[in-house]
Amino acid sequence: MKLRPHHLLCTQGYSGKGYSKEFVENMTEIVELIKNENAQVQLIFSEDDICSKCPNLAENKICKSDTVNIIDKKVIKYFKLEEKIYKYDSLLKYIKSHITKEIMDDICGNCEWYSISKCKKRILVEI
Repeated sequence: MKLRPHHLLCTQGYSGKGYSKEFVENMTEIVELIKNENAQVQLIFSEDDICSKCPNLAENKICKSDTVNIIDKKVIKYFKLEEKIYKYDSLLKYIKSHITKEIMDDICGNCEWYSISKCKKRILVEI
């Protein structure tokens, strides 16, 4: 499973809503797959398996949204991430142990889904 940095947060806050029916079906499938405690993800700093069904993906397979790239860069910076394979649940534990409300607001504050998702509730919790 290939994930871009900000999707590490999105998969936690996902509540069955999305840009289109195809996007929601794909996102739901991916979220279910990575719930497995042994799931591994290949972190990539470009478009990933979730992006593949997003209507914001241009014909050249690059996201049309500048906001997405800004959010990715913040996630990379705050959590010192690299393009490599991670154990998904270990990576989430690391993120949750290092994130604060201020960091999350900085990363996600401009996301159109932030105010209607369950991100804060699911990410800003004690481990």
